[in-house]
Amino acid sequence: MKIEYDDEQFFQQYAQMERSREGLAGAGEWHQLRKLFPDVRGKCVLDLGCGYGWHCRYAADQGAEQVLGIDISARMIGEAENRNQGDRITYRVCGLEEYEYPEERWDCVVSNLALHYVEDLENVYGKVYRTLRSGGTFLFNIEHPVFTAGAGQEWIRDEEGKALFWPVDDYFYPGERRTHFLGCEVIKQHHTITQILNGLLQTGFEIKAVEEAYPSEEMRVIPEMKDEMRRPMMLLVKAGKPGKLEKPPQPDASRQL
Repeated sequence: MKIEYDDEQFFQQYAQMERSREGLAGAGEWHQLRKLFPDVRGKCVLDLGCGYGWHCRYAADQGAEQVLGIDISARMIGEAENRNQGDRITYRVCGLEEYEYPEERWDCVVSNLALHYVEDLENVYGKVYRTLRSGGTFLFNIEHPVFTAGAGQEWIRDEEGKALFWPVDDYFYPGERRTHFLGCEVIKQHHTITQILNGLLQTGFEIKAVEEAYPSEEMRVIPEMKDEMRRPMMLLVKAGKPGKLEKPPQPDASRQL
């Protein structure tokens, strides 16, 4: 299986992105995603597709008792171990579809910009539901369907290179989309809003919040953020597993990560 994030050229280009250099402060959606995070003090947190480990570090800094970050890319995990270490953080090279999802193991499952690489969303939803404890939270950020339905995922430009409009095509035909990103061909999966949200409801989740990502006013001065107010690029969703935790669970080092 080709893993774009382990490609040397791709990885070096990715390292130059604002969110790679600045961490959460360089992520245009962070001002919204941060407000959706549940209270994780004394809780156990799983990060699906953890990348550099920024959200793992944030959870630990917020008082999480135990954090596991998984990513299919060995390069990403290596970078996470270098940048965002912590006594309560563990990293593991593992695809989010291959992880075993122990039953009722985690209080919060986070996934940032990873689920648009997954073809069968409902399968992952079911596994996340199983691994969450009652009252647990599933918080994710996925590329917005308007973005993934874009032809080539690129603006239509004039002769001078000015972005004229964002094309949307074949919206109701979910499935594989091939695009070029950071000098490599990348395969993503397009899902409609109906699939993303109804899939959660059909799995048993309660939807707590839905937000379309936009850059904060402070970030709109950055050239590459200039056009991000013209169409949504990301969709932020907070869902919960019904039930209520009486108190923060006690950590058990013998339990499977």
